[in-house]
Amino acid sequence: MSFTWPAAFAALALVPLLIAAYIWAQRRRRPAVIGHSNVALVRAALGQRKRSWTRHLPLVAILLGLTSLAVGAARPTTSAQVPKNRTSIIVALDVSRSMCSIDVDPNRFSAAKKALREFVAKQDPQTRIGLIAFAGYAEMVSPPSTDREQLEATLDALPTGRGTAIGAAILRSIDAIAGINPEVATVAPDEVADPPGEQEFPLPEPDLDTIEPPTTDPVADVVVLLTDGANTRGVLPLDAAAAAAKRGIRVFPIGFGTTNPTRMACTPEQLGADAFSDGGPYGGGNVAQFLLVDEPTLEGVAKATGATYAPARSGAELAEALGEVPKEVVLTTEKVELSPALAAFGALLLLLGVVIAARQRVFP
Repeated sequence: MSFTWPAAFAALALVPLLIAAYIWAQRRRRPAVIGHSNVALVRAALGQRKRSWTRHLPLVAILLGLTSLAVGAARPTTSAQVPKNRTSIIVALDVSRSMCSIDVDPNRFSAAKKALREFVAKQDPQTRIGLIAFAGYAEMVSPPSTDREQLEATLDALPTGRGTAIGAAILRSIDAIAGINPEVATVAPDEVADPPGEQEFPLPEPDLDTIEPPTTDPVADVVVLLTDGANTRGVLPLDAAAAAAKRGIRVFPIGFGTTNPTRMACTPEQLGADAFSDGGPYGGGNVAQFLLVDEPTLEGVAKATGATYAPARSGAELAEALGEVPKEVVLTTEKVELSPALAAFGALLLLLGVVIAARQRVFP
């Protein structure tokens, strides 16, 4: 425990002075002498005398009250673990065209939206939730807030796009958290660079044994990354995960879709501006490879940020995976000032002393 203004302890010198003055006043008091021929009758009229110590109760209460006020004036502080109240969840949702695959009924995109609506409804009303949509881009389409209606309306209106930029989605999620949590720094333009040259696809499988878990204490805010494919452009996912780990942000990836991909069937609303496009979703090539989850990379992202990876082969498994996103309270050590409690306690004792003194005068 420490004290911001220890000079206030000088006020405690009043306590022994008041005690000395009280003792001196008690000794100066002399009992009144009443002349009466029948002492027994006087005693009977006075009734049973109260214990002598009770008359000192007002002084005791007042002295304790003054002591509490003096200690409170010194502004004592102590270190305590308290829950962080900035909890937020950033959902990074893959809206690439492969989400139209019908290996999950009715298709991956519709099933993902349904599971996310249920996930949002189960969260604490005070938990802020934001939404990042990513395909070949990554944009914050719904800032972190407690406005569930606006979030669900945005989610329902999302169309699909081309490409899958998982790394960019992680970086955009970091910036979304930095916007509401002053302890988290935004990603500098040169902190994580795009890989030079044309990106290899599929990405080489990472060696999970060489990936070290983060050493930074986690923040309360987390990222839920829901994707059905692999990174096809932009920042590499593991490079972005390193930036998140440095800030204590945990990224919980969920790989959505079966291992037996089938054809894609988007609704006009899901196609958006490409509703009447006659081109293939990826310009030809082996489309099936874009429909498989890059699980090794997602496992690497989870390990690098101190989180866990969850596969989901159906809508029910996706809902279960979302339900396993940790809800534990992250504690932080903060200085807690005890002055308000001590001041209130001291004032209560002073009032109690006055009340006891008044009652003793009325009912001797």
